[in-house]
Amino acid sequence: MELVADITLPRRSFELRVRLTLETGTVALVGPSGAGKTSLLRALAGLERGSRGRITLGDELWMDTEGRTDLPPEHRRVGYLPQDYALFPHLSVAGNVRFAARRDRPDLLERLRIAHLASERPQELSGGERQRVALARALAREPRLLLLDEPFAALDAITRDHVRSELANLLPTLGLPTLLVTHAFEDASALAGRIGVLDRGQVVQLGSAAELLESPATQLVAQLTGANTLAGIAEPAPGGSLVRLDGGGALRTSEHASGKVDVAIDPWAVTFTEPNASELTDTVVSASPERGSLVVRLTRMTAKLPLGVNGGLPLVAGAAVGLRVAPEDVRVFAAQAHTGDA
Repeated sequence: MELVADITLPRRSFELRVRLTLETGTVALVGPSGAGKTSLLRALAGLERGSRGRITLGDELWMDTEGRTDLPPEHRRVGYLPQDYALFPHLSVAGNVRFAARRDRPDLLERLRIAHLASERPQELSGGERQRVALARALAREPRLLLLDEPFAALDAITRDHVRSELANLLPTLGLPTLLVTHAFEDASALAGRIGVLDRGQVVQLGSAAELLESPATQLVAQLTGANTLAGIAEPAPGGSLVRLDGGGALRTSEHASGKVDVAIDPWAVTFTEPNASELTDTVVSASPERGSLVVRLTRMTAKLPLGVNGGLPLVAGAAVGLRVAPEDVRVFAAQAHTGDA
């Protein structure tokens, strides 16, 4: 089963223009708030109508503005999981799922491990439990397309990790085209084989998580994958360029550039040295172990080191340090400004 969508949808300060093909499996779209992620899901579900476009799922025509076809939401067989889950507070868990299915679905409650909560009300559940109920309700429609809108936004960090692992195990078993939208690259990479980056209504890069990490097409892609970004002015230098950074200091890059640029540096590419031994210095804000690494937050960037490796320097709050980054690890992009739209 294949979804093919070509949608144009006016927003306040830009047009959402997306061409997308989804086959069985999960694709994620990552982007900042206001990039158009939720609007795209609502257009696919039939909750917003594009000014131009066409949507087909297999042999079903859902929308064709030229042919004046616009299938209503209730006829599109979409399972939609909104950010706030939108559970009915006056219905029990079983009642919420029954509302979508028009019949009891104990099989779904068992599959999502919420059968023991069947008689509970949403306000009596934890965040992770509410998400499972909302997912069960979405699947109860026996959808041909599953849409997930920031499914972890309402969860704390510990619950988020646990529920994300559960969803990563579940989604491949559904046999559905699934579109996940999120602002968190970590969520997208855990759940999706392909990831697109949505910037002001347009997909600026689509590929695997590894491809986006290794070769970001834009400064925004680099930011969303966790890279540090700094602005500066590039000038030719032996072996590439020298970027004189806004706020002082400089970085050498093996790329050739000139004029205003943004540079991207992965946190694990940063090493420390004495302040007088580097063209770039910074001040430590904090240093703490996180997931097997020492995460050092500086005033201008973040660095990640293997635990126990700090170059013999005291990485404590207020300490001045020199920073080194290999020229081949400094990626250069044309300077851009990114703004959003609700």
